[in-house]
Amino acid sequence: MARIRRQQHSRKEQRLEARVTPEQKRLIERAATLRGTTITEFVVRSAQEAATNTIKEFEVLHLREEARDAFVNAVLNPPAPNDAARAAAERYKKQMGL
Repeated sequence: MARIRRQQHSRKEQRLEARVTPEQKRLIERAATLRGTTITEFVVRSAQEAATNTIKEFEVLHLREEARDAFVNAVLNPPAPNDAARAAAERYKKQMGL
């Protein structure tokens, strides 16, 4: 027996508005038609994808081979804390009541 899966939709309570040129509107309308969606669905999905990609670009650290090796080595084999690090840890413990 086949199951029908219902998509759960979040309640849409927020609104976005944008002014576009006639050329931009025609382009967006055409793209939405080609995708078989409404203009709103097309614009929201496209904006969400662009936002996700932008955030990923800023949050993901890309390192070249030499830098990557140095980073991994530092994480896996951290140096012993120096006097300044030990003093900072003590100040933190005092401030936090630990």
